[in-house]
Amino acid sequence: MDVSERIAALEEVPSESTVLFRVTDDEGEEREAILVASDGPSGGCDDGSRDGCEAERPAELADGPQLSCWLNYCQHLTHIKIDKGSGAPMRDGELVCANHGAYFDSESGECTYGPCEGAYLNGLEVTVDGGDVYLTDDDYSFVGEGPIDDDDDLTSTSNVKI
Repeated sequence: MDVSERIAALEEVPSESTVLFRVTDDEGEEREAILVASDGPSGGCDDGSRDGCEAERPAELADGPQLSCWLNYCQHLTHIKIDKGSGAPMRDGELVCANHGAYFDSESGECTYGPCEGAYLNGLEVTVDGGDVYLTDDDYSFVGEGPIDDDDDLTSTSNVKI
């Protein structure tokens, strides 16, 4: 595995929250992504049966959690982050958008409740090798841990336009 694409040690991925990190796409745009572990059987999209699934997820581990990786934004309003920097809220194995109350299945990325019900989070491919999690998506490169530095911009991100 390419060491520069290492996201985290598998043991660092919490089962009831997320790991936030930064990636760049093919055009050099920096984006945030989240890594999430779940205990259930694979609900991923690799069988081609679900519209909206773009990558083979989750990464299946023989004796451990299922791992999924998503771009860090809600499908309802894409400037809203699911993980705001301290781990995404989760309930019964689903990621929760704290702004709208939308629920996303942590394995498939499908919105199961809320204003974007039926939409899917955009997935990135990850692989576990030697106890470490690596970004293996051809369209993205790993940049680093944590959120994008916004220079402590405290301006409003309200959805209301006056």
